Order: sequence, then structure tokens, then C-alpha cells
Amino acid sequence: MILRNFCYYHDDEYRTGQAMVLADGHIRQLLADEDLSPDARAAATDCGGMLLAPGFIDTQVNGGGGVMFNSRPELETLDTMRRGHWCGGTTAMLPTLITDSQEHMQQAVAAVAQALDSLPGIIGIHLEGPHLNPARRGTHSPAFIRPFETLTESLLGHLPPQCCLLTVAPETLPAGTIRRLREHGVHVSAGHTDATYAQIMAALAEGLDGFTHLYNAMTPMSSREPGVVGAALAHEHSWCGIIVDGIHLHPVTAALAIRAKARGRMVLVTDAMATIGSSRNYFRLYGETIRVQDGRCVNAEGALAGSALDMASAVRNCMSLPGLTLPEALRMASLYPAQWLGLDRERGRIAPGWRADLVLLNTALEVEKTWVGAEQVYARP
Repeated sequence: MILRNFCYYHDDEYRTGQAMVLADGHIRQLLADEDLSPDARAAATDCGGMLLAPGFIDTQVNGGGGVMFNSRPELETLDTMRRGHWCGGTTAMLPTLITDSQEHMQQAVAAVAQALDSLPGIIGIHLEGPHLNPARRGTHSPAFIRPFETLTESLLGHLPPQCCLLTVAPETLPAGTIRRLREHGVHVSAGHTDATYAQIMAALAEGLDGFTHLYNAMTPMSSREPGVVGAALAHEHSWCGIIVDGIHLHPVTAALAIRAKARGRMVLVTDAMATIGSSRNYFRLYGETIRVQDGRCVNAEGALAGSALDMASAVRNCMSLPGLTLPEALRMASLYPAQWLGLDRERGRIAPGWRADLVLLNTALEVEKTWVGAEQVYARP
């Protein structure tokens, strides 16, 4: 298959009038549009001069297509979720199980293990909990929050370790737990934590490599106590997930964090719930109805419960942040999460040999088409 008449970013360089040959799910050749033969040009898909970008990689996806992973942690649910996010340009995701029972955790891991071989775009699992601090639990059910168990460790052993992301409150774990998980390749992220700066620095020394939805559900930075936020922004080698929806964070707060964090270590996430890619404006979590009101997912008390954000919207929202360029926003949605997960030799770039996971964006940065493994899976109606 051939795509033609598109532009793209090579690092920060804007290249126009481009063409691409795809085969076996990968990019095989990049060339100038004018270098295509007449026959190739006639057979190619014309991209209308629009922007082609690497498909987005979302490391925190709770639901989509009208379903929640927690409600039915099964293969069919994963398929529905990934399809629901194609309209937002997401071509790879970590389905995220919010704190739940051991039975649901086992079912979720088993479903993802199946999906790795059968559902392109499902690249692993994010277990957000259950080893969290109840003081910062947010929408997580206190009934399921529990201390770290070796059972969690053995459960993750059913998946390739680079596919596993575990969000924990580091101050609740026995010493050495993070080191042991990291030695097995599991990514460990701090979230829903009431830790002090010193406790987070100790966790980073053990190998903690990420922070889940920066600022939210963690100790803030203050004059005498940097807290989790201060540790996250000061540490050069960890990654931070950030929800840029204008709701979870004030735009100035988001911009300051991106500016403060080492370049390449800030990752866009959606924390998306079931409504993405669906006409529904509500869903169920822990038996409670969560509704979308004015773009916010809220429970009956009006508290935030995840987001109604897709990745393309997150990229668009970044364009209102002072000092952030479009190429950098696109990297935050693709290359940087790929680097965090160790997948940057196959995803996150437009280059020969990389997977043909692609998103075509119009001038308003709306998704026109999405490809997964060179197969067109979405076209804007």
C-alpha cells in the first residue's frame, strides 16, 4: 500500500510533499511524492496534504467504546476499547484496571495475555492499584485497596514484563519490593500516594520509573516539603503521565510542569473512561453511575472519576500551553511513551522499519484516518 501527498515531522523538521510505501504492517520506504511512478501515484491513497503522525500510545485507558475494563475484564472488552479509541488516533494502549478484586485482576491479566497475540494495539496492562494509600484513593474503592502481596508479583509473571505497568503508593510497600519488580522488568509508577519527598526519593533509588497522572492524587509541592510532585519534576530519568484536559490541571500548571520536567520524560495520557468512542454519556463503576457533565466524568457527589478525553484532544489542548510546539506534543503522545515502555525501536516514529501505526490529522488537528499495522481502521465520517 502507498500513502501520498502528506506532510510529517522528522524531529522538528517539517517535511511536505511526501509519500510512503507500506508492507507487512510496517513502513518500508519514505520518498518524495514527486518520485512516485505514475502507476504508483494512481494506486496510492491521497492524504490531501494533511499531517501524518505516528499513532498515539496511551498508557492509561480505563475504558472506551461504551465499556469499562473493570466491568468485564475479557478479550471482547479489550477489542471494544481499542476500537473506541481509534477515532482519537490511539493505535496502542495499556488497558488499565482500576483497583479491584484479586479475581478481576486475574481475569484482566489473562485477557491481556490473549490480546497480545490476537488484538493489535493492545500492548500490555496497567494495574492502577490495589496497593494504594487510602488517603489519596480518589475514585478507587476502599474495599479493594490492600497491602502488597506476592500474589500480585506472580500474577504479573503471566505477561512479558515490559508489558506491565503497576501503579502503587510506594510508602505502603515493603522495602525492596520496587527493586524486585524492576529487576523482572515491570514498570512501577507512583500514584494515589501520600508519600513524602524522602520516601519518593528512596523509591526512585529502588527503580521507580514513573508517576501516574501528575499532580492528581499525590502530595503537592510546598515551600518546605517538595512532596511527590517536586520529586517527580526534579528527577531526570523518570517519566510522568499528565492529563491535559483543562479539567484535571489548570493550563498554567500543566505548562509549568512540562517546562520543568526533563525533555522527553513527560507523557500524555487520557485516563479515559467508557464514553470515548461511544454515544453514551454515562457508565458504571463499582456499581455507581458516573456521568459526563460539561466534559467532566463525575460521580453523584460531583467528584472527578477519570476523564472524557481522547489522545487527539490532548494533543490539541497542548497547543494552548505557552511554549509547547506541535512536534513536542506529538512526541509526548507517541515517541515518549514508546521509550518509557522500551518499544521505541518499533513505535513512535515515522521511519523505515517502524510499525505502520499512523494517524492523519487535518489543520484543526482532528483525526481524519487511523491505521494500525498498515490497515486503515478508522475514517472520519
